[in-house]
Amino acid sequence: MPPAVSSVHLDDAIDGESGATTSYGRILRSSALIGIATVASVVVGIVRAKAIAVLLGPAGFGLMGTLQAIADLTRSVAEIGINSSGVRQIAEAASSGDAERLVRTATVLRRIALLLGSLGAALLFVCAVPVASFSFGTADFAGAVALLSLAVFLRLVSDGQGALIQGLRRIGDLARATVLASILGTSLAIPLVWMFGLDGVAPALIAIAAASLVCTWWYARKAGVASVQLGVGAMRGEARGLLRLGLAFMASGLLMTGAAYAGRIIVLDEIGLDAVGLYQAAWTVGGLYVGFVLQAMSSDFYPRLVGKIDDHDACRRLVNEQAHASLLLAIPGVIATLALAPLVLAILYTPAFAAAAETLRWLSLGMALRVVTWPMGYVIVAKGAQTLFFVTESIWALFNVASTWVLVRALGLPGIGVAFLLSYLLHYAIVYPVVRRMIGFRWTTPCLLTGLVMLVLCATLLIASFVFPEPWASALGALVAAGAGLWSARQLVVLVPSARIPAPLRRVLAAGGVRVGEPSRSDG
Repeated sequence: MPPAVSSVHLDDAIDGESGATTSYGRILRSSALIGIATVASVVVGIVRAKAIAVLLGPAGFGLMGTLQAIADLTRSVAEIGINSSGVRQIAEAASSGDAERLVRTATVLRRIALLLGSLGAALLFVCAVPVASFSFGTADFAGAVALLSLAVFLRLVSDGQGALIQGLRRIGDLARATVLASILGTSLAIPLVWMFGLDGVAPALIAIAAASLVCTWWYARKAGVASVQLGVGAMRGEARGLLRLGLAFMASGLLMTGAAYAGRIIVLDEIGLDAVGLYQAAWTVGGLYVGFVLQAMSSDFYPRLVGKIDDHDACRRLVNEQAHASLLLAIPGVIATLALAPLVLAILYTPAFAAAAETLRWLSLGMALRVVTWPMGYVIVAKGAQTLFFVTESIWALFNVASTWVLVRALGLPGIGVAFLLSYLLHYAIVYPVVRRMIGFRWTTPCLLTGLVMLVLCATLLIASFVFPEPWASALGALVAAGAGLWSARQLVVLVPSARIPAPLRRVLAAGGVRVGEPSRSDG
């Protein structure tokens, strides 16, 4: 049987460097790779959306958006969380050093992805007429919906390949696959829409899904993990673990989606449709920057934590390092959003959307707290405690909906932002003692100090937004944001090993009095 991975230690294979490379270096590298890939994908997506909007107009663009939503919903239900659970199982098998176990797990993951893709595609194909009637008010688009079944199949198989890449922590390959899939999918989709008009929308979505599969298949193939023949008993044992945790992930996703949907319904009932639009704009802007940090966290930190989950000292250190680095990365964006909320909304949308500035500020504070709670929450997932994971997510979702209903009635639109912040305060209060009991977790001094800096700066700007006129508050905020950005950059540079910083930049930093070197290590 060919080896599943090379004999090089997994951490070294990922980073291409010696084992002396610190965890901070890996965190920042993965954050940069995923951040760049995400930005590139967003830019390509904007180009695709612009081209299709020009070619088809509002009606055609709306058709594509609705069909995409149908495909995404079918895919989310059909995959039953197998993508996330697959990452955990692959990472656990890879960290064990057992090549046979890794090959077995990868084989089962691929076969389950094929099976679920087939079931999801068949379900959508059979239900094409009622789905089209419900979505469009007519069965005229049933053919397009039926075609989407192929896109669902391709994306589910692609997700299985992506889980393999992520579980092996081949972050560079994951980033390259993401960017190439966006470019290839767009280059195929636009000509299809140009040639066939509205009839080309469904084929365009199929082409985008096919591009994703081709790219993930290529990079999964480079990982060198073979497939083997497995009996029914072996398949059943591996599949049970994947599906059990996958169901917990699916339930969590549905809870979060349901809470978000309920929040919009509450705003619609209490204030009106315009307020829903303002909230959507604030939500999009609030999650834009922090979303890059969280995406990098899920791509690299989660599988890395799974590999160390039985070593509690290592787990404590990893969680602290991830939270510390993520906070330093998030501080400039969160502070800038707090400071310039009206301006950002006016630039990205129209001046009328500046009315959502206060809501955006509260949402930004909640997003900052997300950066703190997510690394701890991953410990529960990495431990495979699916029931506990589901309970914590259920409490969060129920509290979020209840507090949104109360606070929107009391405070208007900003109430939904306040409810979001309070929900993550509650989440922290639940998750921290759970993780402390699981692995003896406690915060290190650098994490506490960085969190304190963010708290003080955020509180200062929030108070300033209520006390000072908007131009003065924005000017003060811009100065604070610039200072916070410089401070964060200085802290990150100190944490990164000097060997990873280009020599010219090291000389510039040294001339500026910035010490570059290995960070001190803590047991967390």
